[in-house]
Amino acid sequence: MWPGGGGRERGGGCCRPGRAGSLFHVCKGRRTSRPDQRRPSSVRPRGSPPRPLLSSTPMAIRARSWRPPPPPLLLLLLWVTGQAAPVAGLGLGSDSELQIERRFVPEECPRTVRSGDFVRYHYVGTFPDGQKFDSSYDRDSTFNVFVGKGQLIAGMDQALVGMCVNERRFVKIPPKLAYGSDGVSGVIPPDSVLHFDVLLMDIWNSEDQVQIHTYFKPPSCPRTIQVSDFVRYHYNGTFLDGTLFDSSHNRMKTYDTYVGIGWLIPGMDKGLLGMCVGEKRIITIPPFLAYGEDGDGNIPGSAVLVFDIHVIDFHNPSDSISITSHYKPPDCSVLSKKGDYLKYHYNASLLDGTLLDSTWNLGKTYNIVLGSGQVVLGMDMGLREMCVGEKRTVIIPPHLGYGEAGVDGEVPGSAVLVFDIELLELVAGLPEGYMFVWNGEVSANLFEEIDKDGDGKVLLEEFSEYIHAQVASGKGKLAPGFDAEMIVKNMFTNQDRNGDGKVTAEEFKLKDQETKHDEL
Repeated sequence: MWPGGGGRERGGGCCRPGRAGSLFHVCKGRRTSRPDQRRPSSVRPRGSPPRPLLSSTPMAIRARSWRPPPPPLLLLLLWVTGQAAPVAGLGLGSDSELQIERRFVPEECPRTVRSGDFVRYHYVGTFPDGQKFDSSYDRDSTFNVFVGKGQLIAGMDQALVGMCVNERRFVKIPPKLAYGSDGVSGVIPPDSVLHFDVLLMDIWNSEDQVQIHTYFKPPSCPRTIQVSDFVRYHYNGTFLDGTLFDSSHNRMKTYDTYVGIGWLIPGMDKGLLGMCVGEKRIITIPPFLAYGEDGDGNIPGSAVLVFDIHVIDFHNPSDSISITSHYKPPDCSVLSKKGDYLKYHYNASLLDGTLLDSTWNLGKTYNIVLGSGQVVLGMDMGLREMCVGEKRTVIIPPHLGYGEAGVDGEVPGSAVLVFDIELLELVAGLPEGYMFVWNGEVSANLFEEIDKDGDGKVLLEEFSEYIHAQVASGKGKLAPGFDAEMIVKNMFTNQDRNGDGKVTAEEFKLKDQETKHDEL
């Protein structure tokens, strides 16, 4: 599943009157994207399964028993964000100071929250007596907001700084860094100390770019992915907290797409460039280069995405076959051409080395007439001008192989194929258009020789017996690689002009008059 396309970021979780989740965080309704990040939505990649939209339910607020008069607009509470607070301690001390307890810190913490970062986090808000007044979990959605830009109460702004993704903190915020002596009518009493149990899910900054970490690169990398290449790759897609949202491995099928032409989200387009076949890398993509503020399906808005990529193969639509000859015998003067009958061994594999088929394993050669359409076009091209005993590797792009469809259960769609070939036997073919030729002079009494009973008519049995006798004696030659009886039958049918099942001298002579070819 590939959610489709970027876009500008909204202040996910930023307060707006009447919006669920906005009552305990002060904001100014700012947008979260850089002004230059106004990208059109990208095309949802092919093969993406449909996904239901995330549901959003209004927050249920349990008001305490007291009922103060209606307060002024909530946004007037911005004044609390300007008050300074002492450095937070790790213990829970006086109710007059901000207190932070780090209840869980992950072993790996490559990045911590700084002022100006955009974060997504879950929280449970309670009063000191344990009564819950709000929870992001109840809404099944993280709270999304900028840190240090006045969009949060001052205590929360300070408490989030320095957090790692997956870190859990218990935060105790005094009234002066929360909602002060006014409180929030019907929800937060005046001079309330607030407790928040916070779990950080995601963090990014508007200055972020695509991050790439290559953790495996094959020793040989003759070619790397460029714009307009068609790529087949496996991936695991996770959020920054490690939650898996999609995997091509689970579907047991690669993701197949063009790179750099708008088929992918911008961050993935950038992240794939320069990769080798077999390379593995982790690509971390900020939301403004992914699915933006709206998300897509089970991708929440403003989410950083992490993709673990393994490139299986790639090609360009302009590619032709590639031939590398590894061995040629000393005498390599007779080269294969159209019409020749070839016997050869091969190993067939994908570009990543996965073996598909092998004639050596079957214990018999593969036999074809070159140029007769018995193999895919790329193989036909790769077998030409080859001598007996030669060994070569032929790389065939899918448009000269099995195409987008592949072969069900055998060859994946759009797969580049690699054939290691050894030519064992070559039987020279006949000139184009001929199925039988004489090796010497043609008898002047040819019809009479075929018509053994002298009745002036040649039946198929007589015709077949005569032709096979000529081949056996070396006087004639049938096209190699085809069924001999079918060739003889076709030759007889061509001579039987009126289709009555017999050839007369007149019919036979007509053929002789039409052409000077040494054939029947």
